[in-house]
Amino acid sequence: MSFTHKTTQDVAQLIDANLDRAREGLRVIEDWSRFGLNNKDFVITLKDWRQQLGQHHYEYYKKARSTSNDKGAGLKHPAQLNRIHPKEIVAANFARVQEALRVIEEFTRTTHPELSRISADIRYRIYDLEIDVLKASNSKVRLEILNSCKLYLITRPHPKLIKTVSLSLKAGVKMIQFRCKEGTDSENLELAKNIASLCRSHNSLFIINDRIDIAIASEADGIHLGQEDIPIEIARELIGHEKIIGLSTHSLKEIESAKKKPCDYLGVGPIYKTHSKPNKKNLGIDFIKKISNKIDIPWFAIGGINKVNISEINRLGGKKIALINAIMSAEDPYTASKELLEKLK
Repeated sequence: MSFTHKTTQDVAQLIDANLDRAREGLRVIEDWSRFGLNNKDFVITLKDWRQQLGQHHYEYYKKARSTSNDKGAGLKHPAQLNRIHPKEIVAANFARVQEALRVIEEFTRTTHPELSRISADIRYRIYDLEIDVLKASNSKVRLEILNSCKLYLITRPHPKLIKTVSLSLKAGVKMIQFRCKEGTDSENLELAKNIASLCRSHNSLFIINDRIDIAIASEADGIHLGQEDIPIEIARELIGHEKIIGLSTHSLKEIESAKKKPCDYLGVGPIYKTHSKPNKKNLGIDFIKKISNKIDIPWFAIGGINKVNISEINRLGGKKIALINAIMSAEDPYTASKELLEKLK
């Protein structure tokens, strides 16, 4: 143990304040990791760091504490009132810990070199942990939106694509899938970025069909794959564990196979005959009853669903609906989306 009492009263007070600040910030992040993310590995790491700092939070530092003479005590900043979401609170506490550790590291370099070394070590490691925790937080938010989503709009080429998507989002649609089947890659990437921005502003998910490159480049929330697309395991490696992967299924056998894969939701269909999949045999509404209790991840009924038959699908167990033309072909996409969502209540 290396420590010297040559530390002056004011520096000891400074070290005490920053040890408190660092440990408190770590506790905020730890509790979010425990109760919000349910991530044991994060909790173990954060608890260890708190304990290391606590072991070096000597009585000498604590006795230097003088709250009554601290002119900065109780000062607040308006930015604190803007932290509404857990992710914002966690990000602020990561910054708080990093700043406090830097102060400790600098002021204990000669008088308490072991504490300085520990502070430097934690500070460098916490930069990587911040990325991991924020990714996990983003994943949690995405899955919450996915679980609550009732209506999923899949786009097709449209002269007013952006306006149609915007109106559906305003009406309450929580997931948009961009199918970039036509046009150049640069044109589709530009459209994808615009739709992604719209989705973020409405707290909705943006999914790209098939094209992992465009999904990554547009910072989409995930990718939707078909049975003959790139294997899900490879897609997961490319897009990351914090993003969403959906998979199209067209039979009970494909559904059973999908259960063993790292996907987050399924598209099940076509339920009715549809122009978008003319070569696929429709499964029929009785298929909904067969599978309604057999899938333990979110799934969307798809294929020929419109405002006339959506209620029946819903009644038979299809609680989540994906569709194209019922909104994309509507004269008023906003009203069409509202009516469809009303039928799913």
